[in-house]
Amino acid sequence: MTRDVVLLHGLWMNRYAMLPLARHLARAGFVPHALTYRSFARGLADHVARVERLVASIGAPRVHFVAHSMGGVVTAAYLAQARPGVADRVVLLGSPVAGCRAGRAVAGHRALWAALGASVEVWRNHPGCTLPKEVAVGAIAGVGRVGAGRFFVELPEPNDGVVMVSETRVPGLAGHLVLPVSHSLMLVDRTVARETVHFLRHGRFEPHA
Repeated sequence: MTRDVVLLHGLWMNRYAMLPLARHLARAGFVPHALTYRSFARGLADHVARVERLVASIGAPRVHFVAHSMGGVVTAAYLAQARPGVADRVVLLGSPVAGCRAGRAVAGHRALWAALGASVEVWRNHPGCTLPKEVAVGAIAGVGRVGAGRFFVELPEPNDGVVMVSETRVPGLAGHLVLPVSHSLMLVDRTVARETVHFLRHGRFEPHA
């Protein structure tokens, strides 16, 4: 069984944001590897290079990925150019892999776009992600509606306060789950943690969820 799990945080965060999930994964028998990438200061190519170096340093034939928000976009970019077979299972948490209405709104606002730093091009030109067919990817979306995104743009569909549920869906997902959690608090939610572990073990979310 694949035990090593790479964890990627979202915009404006660092690896410590993933520690609650990392602890839960460790208790479940996995070996978590939380990475800090400079989401504000560097571009997508630099983030992917950091993931490459971490995966190489782990030295395992296959690894899992758990990514929150922008971390899911970074993960998809990494998988698009990684060697086949390196990724076993992937769980995306509130990741706008189909585009981000809130991100585009901030990127297009003269008074606000600087807050995105080097990530502004990700949100301004994000075409949506394509998932490798051989990788089992599950996505968890929230409908807690508590987050900064609602202050910058109207989110007309169910959302977690930053990302709409529809923005977490792309073709090829092995599972998609909607939970009553907000964008940031899903990182400390016990149900999210339990479902993440279940997907990494079985390639699917719990049937009763």
